[in-house]
Amino acid sequence: MAKEKGRRLIAQNRKARYDYHVHDVYEAGIVLSGTEVKSLREGRANLTDAYATVDEGEVWLRGAHIPEYSHGTWTNHNARRTRKLLLNRREIAKIERELTSSGTTLVPLSLYFADGYAKVEIALATGKREYDKRQTIAARESKREADRALAARNRGQ
Repeated sequence: MAKEKGRRLIAQNRKARYDYHVHDVYEAGIVLSGTEVKSLREGRANLTDAYATVDEGEVWLRGAHIPEYSHGTWTNHNARRTRKLLLNRREIAKIERELTSSGTTLVPLSLYFADGYAKVEIALATGKREYDKRQTIAARESKREADRALAARNRGQ
């Protein structure tokens, strides 16, 4: 079997960019069991309620839902188990320093395969206030309207 190349997205936490101001983004490897990898290759995962923590110098992904493998047997994994993330020691130390400041959290943004290896994109983020969310929506809608007007002008209408 040929080695997989490139990046293939499995799951994305789209709500994270809406609910948080994203500061620093890190790519981390993830420790998985065999049936978890097979379930991910089927494209099944959910990061909606997931978050990451630093405990005793190790980063852990909590609340990520990787459903049981459909053809698995008694060796299937627990769908919401805590999974270890693989990061450089310096990156973990920097993340730990940043998390001590108030209001900062570690949020997973996406789960994907990079050259055949499962990776998680995690970010240091601070929560948005309600008015920040309204500003995000207003900016997105104004950009959409400008794009529509430009497209209509280019079509000659």
